[in-house]
Amino acid sequence: MVRKAFRSSYLALILAFLYAPIAIMIINSFNASKSRARWGGFTFDWYVRLFQRSDIIQALYVTITVAVIATVVATVVGTLAAIGIHAMKHGYADALLNISYLPMTTPDIVTGVSLMLMFVFIRMPLGYGTMLLAHITFDTPYVLFSVMPKLKQMNLNLYEAALDLGCTPMKAVRKVILPQIMPGVVTGALLSFTMSLDDFVISYFTSLTDKNLSMIVYSAARKGIEPTIYALSTLMFLAVLILLLIVNKRSALEKVS
Repeated sequence: MVRKAFRSSYLALILAFLYAPIAIMIINSFNASKSRARWGGFTFDWYVRLFQRSDIIQALYVTITVAVIATVVATVVGTLAAIGIHAMKHGYADALLNISYLPMTTPDIVTGVSLMLMFVFIRMPLGYGTMLLAHITFDTPYVLFSVMPKLKQMNLNLYEAALDLGCTPMKAVRKVILPQIMPGVVTGALLSFTMSLDDFVISYFTSLTDKNLSMIVYSAARKGIEPTIYALSTLMFLAVLILLLIVNKRSALEKVS
């Protein structure tokens, strides 16, 4: 009984430590007072003012367009890469998979600095284009490793049967392989969009002109946080939370099926 109470208390303490700051941020986004220490009443004013700021609207445009384009490109490249690696001989496939893990396991600051140095070396101006290329780089492995398990579960005899019946290799991929791996493709795309939507470190090092929402929040924190930033952070948190819930739900359904 004592052990169970201790485990429950320990879990509650950990959850409070993790989520209390987020809860305080959300509460302050509805606080009419600019003071964080005093409750001035419930209001939506900070959310209204949020969308009246031109820098926020511009950052929202950059964030959404970069996330969408990077997700589309990473989904196509990651899916084709997964199909290609799966068709390779075992030794080459293992080597490529280990290399593909690097963008996911390398610290963001190392990836960001490395990409920045590469863009500077090739004399590519740091801006929207370099940020987009950086997001495609770290998004692609999430698609690849979401699609790969589906390929391993697939019956290869179906692909070979399609070729025997007169399909070209590309048509067989489109008609036979893609329908079977589509759940992994969608899950990888959702993960890519989620990772791109709230990325800060890599975006910070790869763009000097265009800013996404995470960079706006960081700049505001250095100057002194305004209540509109609480509202912005709350919306970003809810967007990422919803996307992660969708991904987890899809993953659970795929395991059941």
